[in-house]
Amino acid sequence: MAGGRPLRSLQIAIVAHGRFHAFDLARELIARGHDVTLLTNYPRWAVTRFGVPASSVKSFVAHGAVTRLAGRLPSVARRLSAERRLHRMFGRWAERVLRQRRWDIVHCWSGASEEILLSKRVVGHTVLMRGSSHIAVQARLLADEARQAGVAIDRPSPWMVAREMREYAQAERILVLSTFARQTFIDEGTSDDRLMVLPLGADASAFRPGPDAAAGRARRILAREPLRVLLCGAVSFRKGVRHVARLVSEVDATRVQFTWVGAVLPEAAALAAQLRSRGVRVMGHVPQQRLSALYAEADVFLFPTIEDGYGMVLAQAQAAGLPALATTHSAAPDVIRHGDNGWLVESGDVQGMVDVLNWCDRERASLAAMAARVYRDGWPRSWSTVAADFESMAVALRDGAAGDRA
Repeated sequence: MAGGRPLRSLQIAIVAHGRFHAFDLARELIARGHDVTLLTNYPRWAVTRFGVPASSVKSFVAHGAVTRLAGRLPSVARRLSAERRLHRMFGRWAERVLRQRRWDIVHCWSGASEEILLSKRVVGHTVLMRGSSHIAVQARLLADEARQAGVAIDRPSPWMVAREMREYAQAERILVLSTFARQTFIDEGTSDDRLMVLPLGADASAFRPGPDAAAGRARRILAREPLRVLLCGAVSFRKGVRHVARLVSEVDATRVQFTWVGAVLPEAAALAAQLRSRGVRVMGHVPQQRLSALYAEADVFLFPTIEDGYGMVLAQAQAAGLPALATTHSAAPDVIRHGDNGWLVESGDVQGMVDVLNWCDRERASLAAMAARVYRDGWPRSWSTVAADFESMAVALRDGAAGDRA
């Protein structure tokens, strides 16, 4: 390494059947001098809006269009049939593109990569990206949530579980986003030396409020105005909607007010209506420019997820200077120091959430001091740092394999 950069640029393929964080990673790796090709189902013009040059993009636009249409199918059986066809279709297309040249690293997203990993004609070290916990763990957690809720909820199909398990077995390395996700793989029998952990980042400038907003937050808290609690993400059972419904019923509505930003999944429509009837502002999807203002207007961030491999909203809340109350089934244990910049509770621990929010209402001076501390110190990782860490992992994989051959 010279000056923190590899001795030669890496030839990297990033393969994602959607956007996820692939666009941010590709942009920053290109900025670091690497030869990156991004394979996606987004059109090139959409990808360029994220700073990735069109010349670096291979796009399967038809797949993206059909995927969006399939998501609107009324029948679960039809959606599952489309899932099988579409994931295989993307994997076969990506395999044909990748085999046209040699790569140092093929970084491909789970669920759509079996065809790549099984191919004898794709040359390069394979790093499988898994954005959630091990799929078997995810499936069990969500199956348990469905049983307790007494409703069918969105969760991995048996077909997808089997497909991803085969991908895990074939990949040279598996990249996850948090200590929690890493541990689920170890618990399921994956050797630790096959795992990489890459915490994600956030564009702090997009969510960082000005000093006036931070001062306004302190004034509200110390004036004992009702606490403003913000949730961001899909209103779904996976994100903890059942537990939020219980939480809202157990805190004083005159002292704690909730706002939930995110699309309401059909499975959670009844609970969303119940939340609204109890005074929760359920806003649905909002554009990012409006989202940053909502972060600035809040006092506490709540992330009651049943299971998340990371939880990008945690980084956004950190950038916004918000103390966060989150479950341990996410990246929260990696970024939250309990009682210092936020609070950790076990997944499903509604009483723990109630206790924290009651403490926040009671100990206003301590909460204001915590919010000021998060605003001062709570800068999330930048995307350039994420890319530099990925680069280090990739160089070590490339050079380690070369050393083995020598």
